[in-house]
Formats: sequence, C-alpha cells, structure tokens
Amino acid sequence: MNILITSAGQRVSLVRIFKKELMKMYPTGNVFTTDMCPHLSPACRVSDKSFQVKKVTDRGYIEELLNICLRYKIKMVIPTIDTELLELAYNKDKFACLGIHVVISSPGFVEKCRDKRKTNIFFQQHDIDIPRPIDKNNPSFPMFIKPYDGSLSADTFIIYKQEDIKKKYVEDERYLFMEYINKQEYDEYTVDMYYDRDSILKCLIPRKRLVIRAGEITKGITCKNSLVPFLKTHLEHIEGVTGCITAQFFLHKTEEHIMAIEINPRFGGGYPLSYHAGGNYPSWLFMEYFNNEHIQYYDKWQGNMLMLRYDDEVIVYEPNS
Repeated sequence: MNILITSAGQRVSLVRIFKKELMKMYPTGNVFTTDMCPHLSPACRVSDKSFQVKKVTDRGYIEELLNICLRYKIKMVIPTIDTELLELAYNKDKFACLGIHVVISSPGFVEKCRDKRKTNIFFQQHDIDIPRPIDKNNPSFPMFIKPYDGSLSADTFIIYKQEDIKKKYVEDERYLFMEYINKQEYDEYTVDMYYDRDSILKCLIPRKRLVIRAGEITKGITCKNSLVPFLKTHLEHIEGVTGCITAQFFLHKTEEHIMAIEINPRFGGGYPLSYHAGGNYPSWLFMEYFNNEHIQYYDKWQGNMLMLRYDDEVIVYEPNS
C-alpha cells in the first residue's frame, strides 16, 4: 500500500510520520513525494522516492499525478498546499475509479475554505461567532485587513489609524476589513480535526499558537479546554468533509467566548504536535481506506504537550552534480 504526499517541500516531519505509521501496518509500503524541485526539497530527500511534477496550476498536472500513481501502485494521495486542493477535490472521483484514495473534502467544502467570505457564512450557519466586519468607508480602529483568498498570513495588516489605510486596499475587492482581535484578551488556537468517511468528527486537538513564523506555528502547546466540547457540539458533522482539516479560533482568556477565523482542509504545518499528543491521523486513514475499519471517537490525547520547532538540515552528497 504505497502513498503519495504532494508538494512535499519542507514537510519532513509529516513524511517521517507517514513512513513510521505505514511501516507498522504495511512493512513493504512506500511513502513517495512530489515537488516542482524535488532535489531541493528536504521532504523529498527523506521519502522513499520523489518525482518532479509540473506547477499545480499547469494544464496536465492531474494527469501527471494519475500516471505516477498507476506506475508506482500508489493507493492514497495526501495533498498539502492550498493551491492544489480544489483541483484535486474536483478530480477525486477520477482517482477513485482507479482504486486511489485522494484524502480531500468535497469541492463544495474546499471552495468555502478557499474563500474567507464563504468561510464566515459557514461559521455563522453553525452558530459560531466571527470577527465583526468593518465598513471600509467608515472604519473604526484598530482593524485587521486580509485577502479573502489568502494563505500563510500573506498580505494581512493591522491598521491603527485612518492615514495607514492605503487606497489600493480600499479599491481592491479581495480585501476584507474586520475588527482586530486583541491578543491580550484572546488566545489563538489551531485545531486539528479528523473526520471519517461519513464526515463525522472523530478527534479534535486544540493547539495554542504561542509563536508564529510566516503564518505557521513554531511554538505551541496542546490544550484540553472549552474548545473541545464546543466544537464537538457545533461541528460534529460537516457534509463532504473527510480526513484532517485545521481550523483557527480565538478563545477569550477569562470568558467563554469563541470566535472562528478560517479553515484549511488539509494537514497543517503544526500537525506533528497533535500526532505526538496521540492524534494518529495517518494510522486512522490507513485503517479506514485500506482496511475498511470504523474509527471510534478519540479523546485520550495528551494535553499540555509543548512543541518547540527549530531549523534542521538534510545534507546530501551529490558527486556528479
């Protein structure tokens, strides 16, 4: 049972986790990876084999992935970057007809996640508060600006006064204006959530975001707090959702108030913390999709587990390069 992790990049920990769990269940299985430049990808270097592929947005990308899967007997595809999610969701059935499981939610749900305007509507439909929108022509301060289709915290700004509002942000319909959530009053969390093939929530692990770099957590801690029962009640079933998704929330430090800001329908960069806390999502994927087993709701994961990430190296000697 071989698997493929696409756009592997620097996701060394994720590749190693999948290799470890696949080896336990299928000792002869391989974890393959793709990247535009696999020779410069540390995650590709630690996988069993890597493949160079086109840019995600290029014509023929899906056919290229399909051919790799068929040639190397790959039975599961794990996407990792936002730009490929919708394309893979639309083509999920094409892979399924060939016995290949693409672990991605439905196109309808992925579209909601990729457009933060639709994400806000989704949260409101599930009775979850969101930051208050602000009229850009009559603003109040401080406020937060972000593009509705952005990722990794790119092009996001805190605005404290009128003269800091650039004309291009007002004129560009991509930008959303909303209240700024004070970090002195609220803690920010990413929650790794696992949904089974019936779109039923089977595990959720909140990770407090202590330190962030380029939109990704570098220091965090798992927390068994009010987010757990709240999300189990409000998001126990989401039509079309499958596998791991990551959602971000603010939790008030002294009051039981929760606000939601976004969802990414994929494994997040900080997932290794949830894995080490007991959320063994790769193993559950193998159990469901390879062994046809039923996953029970799991809440025995470890709280107060701290992750301190650091930069490491993959050194490769290439005498003929």
